[in-house]
Amino acid sequence: MASVGPEALITAVTTAAAPAPVGPYNQAVKAAGLLFCSGQIALDPASGAMVGAGDVEAETRQVLANLQAVLAEAGCTPQQVVRTTVFLADLADFAKVNAIYAEVFGQGVSPARACVEVAALPKDARVEIDCVAVLG
Repeated sequence: MASVGPEALITAVTTAAAPAPVGPYNQAVKAAGLLFCSGQIALDPASGAMVGAGDVEAETRQVLANLQAVLAEAGCTPQQVVRTTVFLADLADFAKVNAIYAEVFGQGVSPARACVEVAALPKDARVEIDCVAVLG
């Protein structure tokens, strides 16, 4: 009987509907019945350019669209998300980001979440969000 290594139980998820990774990571990884989505910033999937010109609300909408594209590629919906992390360049943007976040994650059981202010984000983004979802 051939042994099966852990790499056989871990698969990458990629979609052209979300920005391509800019480093040695995947848009998401399936493992142990969970989907681990990498952080998304407000990159346009087609051009790779930042969206929003510094407008945190426009950036948040693009970030959530990117995350939803990755979730969809894995066969998930936002209602399957159990954990998110929101990274903000300025915590004063919390209320604006939270209102838009609630449009996506405010139905049913909202995910557990952490929200932190950071010194900087890639490409001078104002917001980045990652998540973990239950596959099924």
